[in-house]
Amino acid sequence: MEKIILVDGNSIANRAFYALPMLSNSQGMHTNAVYGFTMMLLRIIEEEKPTHFMVAFDAGKITFRHQDFKEYKGGRMKTPPELSEQFPMMKELLQAFRIFQYELEGYEADDIIGTISRLAEEREMEVLIVTGDKDMLQLASDRTTILLTRKGITEVDRFDPAAVEEKYGLQPKQIIDLKGLMGDPSDNIPGVPGVGEKTALKLLHEYASVENVLKHADGIKGKLGENIRSHSDSAQMSKELATIFREVEVPIEGQWDRLEYGGFDARSVKEMFRKLEFKSLLEKMDLSEESRQETEQEQIAAQIVTSGGLPDFIGMLPSVEAMHIEVAGENPHASEIIGYAFLAEGKAYYMSQATMELPEAGKVREWLADETIEKRMYDMHKAAVALAWKQQALRGVVFDVMLAAYLLDPTESSLSLHGLADKFRLPPISEDERIFGKGAKFRVPKEDQLSAHLCRKAAAIRRLSGVLQQELENSGMHRLFYDLELPLSAVLAEMELTGVLVDTEDLKSYGKELEGILEGLMADIHDLAGMEFNINSPKQLGEILFDKLGLPVIKKTKTGYSTDAEVLEKLAPYHEIVDKILHYRQIAKLLSTYVEGLLKEIRPETHKVHTYFRQTVAATGRLSSQFPNLQNIPIRMEEGRKIRKVFVPSEPGWYILAADYSQIELRVLAHISQDDKLIEAFQHNKDIHTKTAMDVFGVSEDQVDANLRRQAKAVNFGIVYGISDYGLSQNLNITRKEAGRFIEQYLNVFMGVRKFMEDIVQRARRDGYVTTLLQRRRYLPEINSSNYNLRSFAERTAMNSPIQGSAADIIKLAMVQLHSRLQREKLKSRMLLQVHDELVLEVPEDELERMKKLVPEVMEGALKLDVPLKADVSYGLNWYEAK
Repeated sequence: MEKIILVDGNSIANRAFYALPMLSNSQGMHTNAVYGFTMMLLRIIEEEKPTHFMVAFDAGKITFRHQDFKEYKGGRMKTPPELSEQFPMMKELLQAFRIFQYELEGYEADDIIGTISRLAEEREMEVLIVTGDKDMLQLASDRTTILLTRKGITEVDRFDPAAVEEKYGLQPKQIIDLKGLMGDPSDNIPGVPGVGEKTALKLLHEYASVENVLKHADGIKGKLGENIRSHSDSAQMSKELATIFREVEVPIEGQWDRLEYGGFDARSVKEMFRKLEFKSLLEKMDLSEESRQETEQEQIAAQIVTSGGLPDFIGMLPSVEAMHIEVAGENPHASEIIGYAFLAEGKAYYMSQATMELPEAGKVREWLADETIEKRMYDMHKAAVALAWKQQALRGVVFDVMLAAYLLDPTESSLSLHGLADKFRLPPISEDERIFGKGAKFRVPKEDQLSAHLCRKAAAIRRLSGVLQQELENSGMHRLFYDLELPLSAVLAEMELTGVLVDTEDLKSYGKELEGILEGLMADIHDLAGMEFNINSPKQLGEILFDKLGLPVIKKTKTGYSTDAEVLEKLAPYHEIVDKILHYRQIAKLLSTYVEGLLKEIRPETHKVHTYFRQTVAATGRLSSQFPNLQNIPIRMEEGRKIRKVFVPSEPGWYILAADYSQIELRVLAHISQDDKLIEAFQHNKDIHTKTAMDVFGVSEDQVDANLRRQAKAVNFGIVYGISDYGLSQNLNITRKEAGRFIEQYLNVFMGVRKFMEDIVQRARRDGYVTTLLQRRRYLPEINSSNYNLRSFAERTAMNSPIQGSAADIIKLAMVQLHSRLQREKLKSRMLLQVHDELVLEVPEDELERMKKLVPEVMEGALKLDVPLKADVSYGLNWYEAK
């Protein structure tokens, strides 16, 4: 039998958005609703194996129902932009999944689904409707089952007529009578005042329909009968509003093949998952596209260099135009070098690591280390780190294809040579996963296959170097590339190889201390609960909080009560046990992530951690840190800050020195917007949050209390990061209306900021991109989209990218300049880390006074602005003391 799945797109998207924590990709696009939506699609496809599939969306706010009742859905808050910006992504995802999608002006998704389900029933198809809206239960029939999502997103309850009867004691068609009597606040359907679900069901069990209830209203006693009689019109209208219209003119008759589902396009879905950065789904679904035929690829005659062929190869080195070094794995500090490829005078050469290490290959190693010999390659940073662990230097790199491609399009989902060859229509290169496999299946192929693959990469590097070099010139980003990003790669590699010494015994000791705190908290929690239970079990915790202690239920999940952080924070005022549980979770995370996690990352031979800074991840230009991530060492709670005590100087008598920019994004905003009030505040060294509170809330300085300053701070940084009224309301735990008023008051006071925001959006519409102070571009192809959600996201990105990107550029500039000063002045001090707006160094005692002046001097002078840059410096015997 044919089976059709009909999905209520808006309902599922809303459920996913509010059920899942806020997620976003490196471009700042929120993705939690798309992720939940995707999980639902995958589960439905796998479990139901449909022959036909359709997702219906609401086309707009105004429907035919508004003709009779203008207040229909009038109480609904405007969709948060964090959700609305995700709809275009969902629709693009559906295209990749090859699922038919449909919407029609004047009708809701319910009406489209109601019509299609009727037509499908007439064709004797099995119909499954996926929704979070109970109104859809009216469509249940012998052929149609409603899959109603629970509080989560992938778990559903199945409702056929028997299930509707069991739950409500009603036939499916009576669901509209139920809504007629009780109304629906979410849709602003009034119903009858004082009639809830329980009363409505009681009435329908006795009278069967709204019409019959009204007919017998005179016999219904008391206030209930009075309400029914005086609101009879409302009850009838509410029933009509709740009735799904099943006669929509849909372009389906005779074209059912449009709804046929034959599986998704693996390559398109893979590209979407990459764009959305759904790494777990990429791994879960083996979407490796079929290999392109060898005949499609460039025929490369790779000459394998052996010990006997080294003299001839060494003679070719002055002619090398491009090279590639293949490093296994993501972390160059724990990776092997698989092989080398060189392109010279149209010939391709491959060399193994074993050959590179031969005594006879000494001239090749000297060539790699020679600063004066120009080299063009891909991902110099990663190769330099991997080589350094083999005591081999890599210098003289004048062009890095990956870095250039990132600058030219920081939102590009695939910066691999395979992806770049596709993008620039070069001869294709197989994906690494097909050549090497992935995860536990990783293997190095036979030498003939490996050498051809690496040499194709070298050939692509040669071609891409010329193309990308010209594009950097055309875009005005050549100085950013050559003066900042390329030298920074070498600086980062040096910092990583230096590493940060960890006092292992102190770390273990602190782990014991945290275990003691956990035990104390556990005892307190058990005392307050009146019994012992597993605090780590959401089920047992939910039973204690809601069944035993009677705390109000905030939300439920597919397995019972939700006890996530958001729920616990709302419950904190009700019982002291909640704060204890929150504290317990924080300590448990510190122990597992930052104590046990760091211990695993310490390199035995150095007793240090060697993080890996990524330059090509964030669209804003910010660096990210991996293996381990040292940028997320917690600082908000004292126990978290104490983790920094274990990071110590690597030499006796040295100090850790930390310097961080003070409010750099707001200073950049002042400079870019030329707002008089912001500039004046920074030039006179005023507390910017206090000043903002005074101006926005119209109070004097002595009236600015901690709460007002906190609100002003949230608005300040909200403006910098493009926050919406919804986002601000979540941060401050206030209504969206209040949050919107705060933002509007801010923009009315800081008129220069308002003008900047308006002007930058206009400029982005004209140019298609925005730039930082150092000309870093962020392209915004959706800025002129007719789709409101895509356009809105692009507008917010246009406003905050120049600010965040310029702040990222400035600290990078400071790092390059500081590295240069340390070398020029022959200082022994070393840079260790960059953490957001902070630089961390280790400094010998005899250089301490010099460095206390030099570091802030370099940071504050990195780029001249119309307001002073300020860097605060501190030092100590460990990173904790230095903060």
